[in-house]
Amino acid sequence: MMKVLIIEDEDLAVAKLKRSLQSIGRDIEIVGTTDSVEGTVEWLNKNPAPDLILADIELVDGQSFEIFNRVEVSSTVIFTTSYDEYALKAFKVNSVDYLLKPVQKEELEAALNKFTNWIEKPKQAGAQGQPVVNIENLAAQLHQHMNTRQYRRRFLVKSVQKLVSINVEDIAYFYSEEKLVFFKTYNNKRFVVDYTMDELENMLQPENFYRISRSFFVSPAALDQINDYFGHRLALKLRPDHEKEVIVSREKVTDFKHWLGK
Repeated sequence: MMKVLIIEDEDLAVAKLKRSLQSIGRDIEIVGTTDSVEGTVEWLNKNPAPDLILADIELVDGQSFEIFNRVEVSSTVIFTTSYDEYALKAFKVNSVDYLLKPVQKEELEAALNKFTNWIEKPKQAGAQGQPVVNIENLAAQLHQHMNTRQYRRRFLVKSVQKLVSINVEDIAYFYSEEKLVFFKTYNNKRFVVDYTMDELENMLQPENFYRISRSFFVSPAALDQINDYFGHRLALKLRPDHEKEVIVSREKVTDFKHWLGK
């Protein structure tokens, strides 16, 4: 029985990973789920080490790399993330693979097979018992994958009792609220979309949408006003209007301004 710990701070992503693991058809036990650096460190200190950890890199209170600096982890790790720039760092931890979101069942199954093969064939391991990994080649493959990515041109969503297709150019912004992800169109219609914010990061053309915070993507045409906000942040007034304050997080301000100036 392969014991797996899931480290992920988006409920929808956790549910998808669980469904994929359960449908793969092998003996897998999900022994726990955590959603933060602090919570994971506490879990690892209180529980036996799992065989495998599926870890998102960007968590609500920091990057999951911090976990491995604070507690000794013997488990093998598969990182799941929307960003390829962490590849080199990821493989310096006990990582067997690195999956870009949205994680596909076939890719997850292939990573589990790689993990199983390395466990069963110790001759493929290095001097310290870790798999022999060509980090530079893996990183190059990830960059190539990112550069050839096909961005979404439309989203299929529910409207009353039917499905409708909405073109991306008709969408003003995406946002998460109460564990759901929505988008609002320029004609002020709101729809639920069945993807996490991290998954959307891989689907949206960077020139057309910018992630101003963990819970919000905006398009340039949706910006009505940009105002200074306390804490070296920015407050946005959008069209159509959003019911709550829309704030550009402090660490995003400089990059946001650069994005607008392109």
